[in-house]
Amino acid sequence: GLCLLVLRVFIGVHVFLVSCALPDSVVRRFIVRVMCSVLGLLVRQSDPRLRGVGARVFIANHVTPFDHNVVSLLTSCNTPALSGAPGFICWSRGFMELGVTGSRAELVDSLKEYSTHQGNPPLLLFPEEAATNGRAGLLRFSSWPFSILDVVQPVALQVRRPLVAVSVADSSWITELLWTFFVPFTVYQVRWMPSVPRRADERSEDFALRVQELLAMELGVVSTRITAADRTEHMKRLRHTSRLPFAPGGCPGGVLAMEPQPRLCFWGSQVPPSLPEGAPEDVRVVAMAQQVKEVLPHVPLEVIRTDLVQTNCVDTTIANLLEGRVPFFPESKEAGDLPAPSTSQAAAASGIQGSVAAPSSKPATKQFAKSPVERHLSLQERKRALYDYARR
Repeated sequence: GLCLLVLRVFIGVHVFLVSCALPDSVVRRFIVRVMCSVLGLLVRQSDPRLRGVGARVFIANHVTPFDHNVVSLLTSCNTPALSGAPGFICWSRGFMELGVTGSRAELVDSLKEYSTHQGNPPLLLFPEEAATNGRAGLLRFSSWPFSILDVVQPVALQVRRPLVAVSVADSSWITELLWTFFVPFTVYQVRWMPSVPRRADERSEDFALRVQELLAMELGVVSTRITAADRTEHMKRLRHTSRLPFAPGGCPGGVLAMEPQPRLCFWGSQVPPSLPEGAPEDVRVVAMAQQVKEVLPHVPLEVIRTDLVQTNCVDTTIANLLEGRVPFFPESKEAGDLPAPSTSQAAAASGIQGSVAAPSSKPATKQFAKSPVERHLSLQERKRALYDYARR
C-alpha cells in the first residue's frame, strides 16, 4: 500500500500536468482516463448513448470528492465551486469559478446565463450538497439546481473499493485522495439515465423530489428527507460526544456510515453508555427500551422492545413511533410512574405531541399535513423539541 502510494503520487503529478497541457477533447479524455487507470481509478459507464441527449444539466448523487473529475473523463462538463476559497486549489481540483459569493439566487442567475451559451459544456451538479457512501440512501435534494433549466439528466454513481470504505464522513479531499492511491483500485460505475423534463406548473421542489426518487430507484437505495445541514449537525454531535468521558457509540448504519445497515440511524446512540458492547442482547434491549420509555412514556414497553429488536437503535425507534410507522395504543396511566414535569418540560412535551394547548388542558387533535414538505417540517420540529426535552 505504501509503495503504491508513493509511486502513484509521482504518477499523479504527471496526470495533472497532462490534463492541464492538453485542450478539452476526446483525445485528452482518453489519455487521462488511461493514466488514471494506472492510479487505480477505473471508470466504467453504462448506456453511453443516452449521454447528453437533450439535456445541458447533469444531476448526480455525491459519493466522493472526485465525482466531477470522473464524469469529466467520459464527457465534457463543468461543476461550479460552491464552497471554499477560489484560487489555484479550486481550479486544480477541476471546479469552475463563477465569481459569485452571494446568495443561491445569484448563483442560479449566473448558471442560467452560462447555460444560454450553446458553446459552453453542460453543467454537472450535486443536489445533495454533501458526500455519502451511496449505499444506504440519498440526502434530500436541494431545489436550486432544478430551477436553472426545465430538462435535466440524472446520472447514477456507484463507487467500490477493497479493504477501505469509499467515503468516510468528515474526511477531507486530501485524505480521500491518499486512500485512493493506497488501495489497489477504486471502481467508479457511471450509469446514464434518460433525460427528465419538468412537468407543467411543477415547482422546483417537486421536480427535485421526483428526480431524487428516480435516482434512488436506479441505485436501489432509500430516498430520505435528511438534508446536508442535518448531516453537518450529526457530525458536530459525534465530535462533541467523542470528547466526553463516557461518550455513547455512534450509530454505524445509515447514509453517513462506512458500511450499510438494514435500518437508517442518524441521530444518537445505538448502545446506552452504561452498557458495554459485549452485554447480552436482551439486557441491551431492555436498557434501550427504558431510554425510549423515558422520552415517550405513553408508548407501551412491549411495542418499544419489539421495534428495538429490529432497529437496534434508540433514535430510529423514537422516529418510527413519532412518524406512525409502528402502530400502538397509548397507555392510559403514566402520570403515577413518572415525576411531574416542570413548566418548560411540559411545554416541550406538548410541542413533541403536536399540541399547542397548555399542559392542563385536553390534548389537541393531531392534524396530518397535506403536503410531504409540511409533514417533513412538522417531524423535524417534533424531533428538535424531543431532543430538547430529553437533554433536560
